Amino acid sequence: MAPAAQGLKGLVWQKLKSLVFDDCRKEEEWKIILLDDYTTKLLSMCCRMTDLLAEGITVVENVYKTREPVPHMKAIYFITPTKKSVDGLIDDFITKSSSRYKAAYVYFTDFCPDNLFHKIKSSCAKSIRRCKEINISFFPYESQVFTLNVPDAFYRCYSPTQEKSKDKDAVMQVMAEQIVTLCATLDENPGVRYKSGPSDRASKLAQLVEKHLENYYKTDERSQIKAKTHSQLIIIDRGFDPVSTVLHELTFQAMAYDLLPIENDTYKYKSEGPAGKEREAILEEDEELWAKIRHKHIADVIEEIPKLLKEVASKKKATEGKLSISALSQLMKKMPHYRKEINRQVVYLNLAEDCMSKFKSNIERLCKTEQDLALGTDAEGQKVKDSMRVLLPVLLNKSHESYDKIRAILLYIFSTNGTTQENLDKLIQNVQIESDSDMIRNWKYLDVPVISSFAVQQNKHPRRDRSSEETFQLSRWTPVIKDVMEDAIENKLDSKDWPYSSQCPPTWNGSGAVSARQKPRASYKEARKSSARLIIFVIGGITYSEMRSAYEVSEAYKSCEVVIGSTHILTPKRLLDEIKSLSKPKDLVCIKDE
Repeated sequence: MAPAAQGLKGLVWQKLKSLVFDDCRKEEEWKIILLDDYTTKLLSMCCRMTDLLAEGITVVENVYKTREPVPHMKAIYFITPTKKSVDGLIDDFITKSSSRYKAAYVYFTDFCPDNLFHKIKSSCAKSIRRCKEINISFFPYESQVFTLNVPDAFYRCYSPTQEKSKDKDAVMQVMAEQIVTLCATLDENPGVRYKSGPSDRASKLAQLVEKHLENYYKTDERSQIKAKTHSQLIIIDRGFDPVSTVLHELTFQAMAYDLLPIENDTYKYKSEGPAGKEREAILEEDEELWAKIRHKHIADVIEEIPKLLKEVASKKKATEGKLSISALSQLMKKMPHYRKEINRQVVYLNLAEDCMSKFKSNIERLCKTEQDLALGTDAEGQKVKDSMRVLLPVLLNKSHESYDKIRAILLYIFSTNGTTQENLDKLIQNVQIESDSDMIRNWKYLDVPVISSFAVQQNKHPRRDRSSEETFQLSRWTPVIKDVMEDAIENKLDSKDWPYSSQCPPTWNGSGAVSARQKPRASYKEARKSSARLIIFVIGGITYSEMRSAYEVSEAYKSCEVVIGSTHILTPKRLLDEIKSLSKPKDLVCIKDE
C-alpha cells in the first residue's frame, strides 16, 4: 500500500512513520523491527515490506520467537504493553555481553502499566534508547472501517455467564481505551452519544469512552485540553438491528463473504475451470478494481467485469465474442503487458461466478421470503398478512441447509416481535434443529424478543421512506444503521432515544451537512478539509452491509465522513455460532481470533 493512501489505513501509517520511524531515524543506518501478533497484523494492514525498507528496516522478526543475535544492529520494538511481549524484549538484553542487538528503541501501542515499566527499567534500562507509547490500539480494516483487538468481546459482553463478572467490566474498559486511540488517531474529541435501550451496555461504554477522552486530552503530548470537535461518536448495541445480521445480502463483498469460504480475506479459486490449478487471491481495498466494485449489486458486477475484460482484450484484438476463463488464460500468455490487470479481473470474475452458482442453486428462492419477512411487505408493496405462510415453503424445502432455515426462522421471529414458546418448540422440532436451537433462543441475551410473552420492548428506530429509491426486488432491505447515519448528519436523532454522555456536547452542524444530491461533488481532499466526522461503534460486530452504508452515506453527504467500527466483522454463520455459544460456560467456548 502506498503510504499516502486515503482513510484510516493512511492515517495509521502516517502516525507510525512520524512517531516510530522518524523518531529513531539516522541516515545510512538499517534497523531490525521486532513485532508481536497484534503489531504484525496492524502493520500488514497499513503498509508493505517495500514501505518498511524505505524507512530503513531490513528485517522483520517476531518478538516471541528465538532469534539469532545481530549485535552490530539496533532494533525497534513495536509491541503491545503485555507481559509476554515485554518478556520477549527483556530476554534479548539479559546481560550486556549476550545482548541480541546493539540497542533497543521501544514503542508501545498503548499505555504501559507501571509494573511492566519498572520491570524493563530494572532489567535492561541501559540498552534502551527510547521508550514511548503511541496510542494505536485498533485495526484499520478499511479506509472507513476499524475493528478492535478484543476477539472474545462478544461472549464477554453478552453471555449470561458473564453478567455479574468483573470480566465484563474489564472488557468494557479495554474497548473504551481502544476507541479513544481511534479518536486520537483521527484527531477528534467527539460528542459521545448512545442508543438507550433495555440494557445499559451502550450507556456504560459511552460513559467510559467519555471519561477516557477527557483524560487523554488533558494529558496528550501538547499538554493542552482539546475542546470538543465538530464530530459525533455514536455507540449502539448489536441487538439494535438483528435483521441485517441474518439476511442474505446480494452486494458483491457481503455476498462473497457470506456464501464462500473466505478466510483472512483470502479467496481460493481454480483459474482454468474445476480441473485447473488452485490459486489464492487477497481481497484488499488498495486494489482499485475491488474498491470500485465491492459495494455493487451482483447483477451489476456480472455485467461490468466482462466489459472491462473486453476493453483490455480489444487493445490487442486478441479475442472476439464472449470471453471464457480459459480464453483469458491464453490471452494472458500473449499479453504480458496486461497480465496483472487481467489477472485481477479474472479473480473477480471467478468470485462473481462462484457467488452466482450458489445463488442460482438455492439462495435465489430464499431471498424473496427473507425480504418479505424483513420488510413486512412484498415486492409490490402489499402488506404480508401471514408471516408463517411466507416462512413455511423455506422450512419444507429439503435442499436448504439448516443454517439458512435458522436464518429464515429468525427473520420470522423478528418480524412478529417474538413468537410463543409452543410455536418456537414446534418450529425447532419440525426442522430438526434441536442441537442448534440456541442459535435462536439466545437472541434474548441481546435484548431481541424471541418469546413474545417475555418480550423486552425495544424502542425501534423510525425507518426512513425509501420508496422512491431504485432497488432490486431481492435487495429491498436497507440496514437500520444507514437511517441512523443519515438522521445523525441531518440532526434528526431524538435526544431522548440518543442521549449524550458528554457534559457539554458541541453543536452538531446538521445544516452544514448538505446532501450531494443538492450540490456538485468536490474532490476527496476538498470535501474532507472542512468536514465533520460521524463515528459509529457497534458492540458485538458489524456486517458487510453496514460497512457499505458508511461509504454510501459519506458519498451522499459531502460535508461529513462516516467511520464505522466494532469489536469484529460478522458473517451470518459466524454470528449464529457466537450466539449459540453464549449459554455455554467460558471454558467450553472456542474464541476465533480476529
